[in-house]
Amino acid sequence: MDITWHGLGCFRISERGYPALITDPFNEEETGLTLPRAKNEIVLSSAVLTEPETARWKGVRGPYRTLAIPGEYEIGGVFITAVNTYRDKKKGAQNGENLIYAINIKDYVICHLGALGHLPTQTQIEALGSVNILLLPVGLPDGLTPTMASEVVSLIEPNLVIPMQYHIPGLAVKRNPVSRFLKEMGSPKSDPQPSLKLTAQGELSEETQLLLLEPQKG
Repeated sequence: MDITWHGLGCFRISERGYPALITDPFNEEETGLTLPRAKNEIVLSSAVLTEPETARWKGVRGPYRTLAIPGEYEIGGVFITAVNTYRDKKKGAQNGENLIYAINIKDYVICHLGALGHLPTQTQIEALGSVNILLLPVGLPDGLTPTMASEVVSLIEPNLVIPMQYHIPGLAVKRNPVSRFLKEMGSPKSDPQPSLKLTAQGELSEETQLLLLEPQKG
């Protein structure tokens, strides 16, 4: 399995023999970032859309199917659970609804928290199942504070945490630095890796680890 980060909440997740996924594609002109150019078959949007089947994402190659409402899905052997949450601490009154996804591919469950802005409930956590890799927003100005993000890690108990939605060079929208979250976790800043490549579940430590990815272009 190959997990590549392209900045903000956008990851490309691919595994031989399964559909390729892209999460939360962004507007390149507004963000100053570049989307992956490889073809994708599934797009996951943390923003809830009333008609996801009509959604078109500029710069994303397909053909693809967009998921953007709560539910359980099976596409080409990939099992996906979309759970409704909020982008703020006021049940969506400030920033609206948010979808978090549990993506089950082969031996792994990858959880993408979108723009989550509150501590998830026990019911929401149970809906995700056992999470191996957690994609965690740590720099949204109105989102999780570093303390809250750390608590989310403790609640979900993944094998690996990959921070997202934080400031990187060239980003044209406001995000907080990842350093605040790293300090809260008691983790020194390490050199980011270009991608995460896994072949077997046993490669992940039973104790929660943290990995920084370097955003990729195209």
